[in-house]
Amino acid sequence: MRAILIKKFGGPEVLEVAEVPVPEAGAGQVRIKVEAAALNPVDLLSAGGFFVQGGNLAQLPAYGVGWDVAGVVDAVGAGVTGYAVGDRVIGLSDKLDRVPDVQAEFAVLPATDLAPFPAGKTAAEAASLPLNSLTADQAIDLLELPEGGTLLVTGAAGGVGGYAVELGKLRGLRVIATASAADEDLVRSFGAAEFIPRGASLTTFGQVDGVLDAANIGAAAVAATRPGGGFVAVNGSQPETPEDVRGIAVFVTAHGPRLAELSALVEKGELSVRVSEELPFEQVTQAYTKLAAGGFRGRIVLVP
Repeated sequence: MRAILIKKFGGPEVLEVAEVPVPEAGAGQVRIKVEAAALNPVDLLSAGGFFVQGGNLAQLPAYGVGWDVAGVVDAVGAGVTGYAVGDRVIGLSDKLDRVPDVQAEFAVLPATDLAPFPAGKTAAEAASLPLNSLTADQAIDLLELPEGGTLLVTGAAGGVGGYAVELGKLRGLRVIATASAADEDLVRSFGAAEFIPRGASLTTFGQVDGVLDAANIGAAAVAATRPGGGFVAVNGSQPETPEDVRGIAVFVTAHGPRLAELSALVEKGELSVRVSEELPFEQVTQAYTKLAAGGFRGRIVLVP
């Protein structure tokens, strides 16, 4: 089968389509015939060797790529219940050492990391959901905000930020969002009660109970957090916080049951799925070049 692999470190040019054996589903696992796999900035970090000690490929001859997947169950391993061949599913691959990973024609994941495919959505739309929605959801959990509390979301027009606005509103929070002025209408459509254009003071509406910093603003976003409040960074980079502010970093983990709930919210129209472009595997370099350039709204998705 074809899979996207990293055999040397660098930029978008190092991601290549390679022929590899079709993986087998072991105990507790499900094999998926992939219909779509979304790209994420973290894949560019993998390509650059960010997650490998010493920046070399000594441990493995190649690395697989991808976190988000949508497809059809092709085989189930021993002990799997709840899924059968032919079921459409979505899933999150949260391990960095799978070869191949989900940007492949077939992918194997634990059954516990999967969820039902959101009815009425395309494969590309479904594949855009897992990583960003679970990251936003788990970040808000870590903030432990009371119902009616105030949440500031930076980067609110992006994937994680957009879901944070929608999920914050669904949890009964007052959401203040910041993004480019051109994205105000979009961000307000997600449910933001207040909007701060990028570059304006993040304390325009006073300090807040919690900050979800999806734009990696850092110190200025920390300063918008009230004493006793929480600040969560979603990119693994944690700025210094005062003693009276809880500084938290979220590292997303796969969680099939919660992903199923998020998928159901998509079906109800309460969570958005946004796709910018679908590209075939053969255009992997172009796809990752566009990802690196940024400036788009919605996800770039690879299709086998």
